[in-house]
Amino acid sequence: MKYFTLSHTDLKVSRIALGCMRIADKSVEDVEKLVKVALDEGINFFDHADIYGAGKSETVFGEVLKRNPGMREKMIIQTKCAIVSGKRYDFSKEHIINSVKKSLERLQTNYVDILLLHRPDALCEPKEVAEAFDELYDAGLVHYFGVSNHTPLQIQLIQKYTKHPIIINQLQLSIVHSVMIDSGMNMNMKEAWAQDKDGGVLDYCRLNDITIQPWSVVQASWAEGTFLNNSDYQKLNDVMDELAKEYNVTKSAIAIAWLLRHPACMQPIAGTTSPAHLKEICASCDVELTRQQWYDLYLAGGKPLP
Repeated sequence: MKYFTLSHTDLKVSRIALGCMRIADKSVEDVEKLVKVALDEGINFFDHADIYGAGKSETVFGEVLKRNPGMREKMIIQTKCAIVSGKRYDFSKEHIINSVKKSLERLQTNYVDILLLHRPDALCEPKEVAEAFDELYDAGLVHYFGVSNHTPLQIQLIQKYTKHPIIINQLQLSIVHSVMIDSGMNMNMKEAWAQDKDGGVLDYCRLNDITIQPWSVVQASWAEGTFLNNSDYQKLNDVMDELAKEYNVTKSAIAIAWLLRHPACMQPIAGTTSPAHLKEICASCDVELTRQQWYDLYLAGGKPLP
């Protein structure tokens, strides 16, 4: 495993993070095994959200921590809040603080290292967000703050009112879902690939030392599911097969290596619940794709070069 220090922090984090969205339906024993494999592989970063499994993901993870005294000190735990499923997004001070306190109870820990605001709230009052951040930080409940799925201007609006740096933006990104890369590559062209749908979020995060955490890293779209072994992406799978053989890894590792190769120093979120698959993904840290190989994958995913 490779590591880097998150900007604006003293946190040395693994290049791969374990996403805990899908552990809600797993037994405590299964999650315990997954977490131990993650730690053995060098992963020290664990990503949660209050809505994952309607809170059950945090609950079962908390039971693992309860069973293993001393495990918490080896971890960097991140959680997210602000989605009230099917009803609203909520950046009110009361909701943010209450959500964190409930997450801490479920996780059976006294603090989380990082809190992200999960989806932009159209009714966001940035001063109120800043007050929530201050209260959580002063109480020692949250050490650092970030966002998920936010545009540059949405981040700037929050940052204007808070003294706490926004250190992370968690964004959907994969070889196939590469909107934030496509628009920059096709700048000033008339084709749809040139449409700036995110306000230049990739360059903004790089300029402001905000770490991008890609999610859905092997997913084409919600409707299509994964692009791995998907006949609609045969050319991409052919290229991935060739590279997997060359580097003696799986196609999953190649998909993650494509993200790691980007100079933005991203931290992909691996959402698997399979210990074996997690080991395969971790092997991506040993793969250093060449520039041409990175572009070969990009083009095989159906993207043009203008």
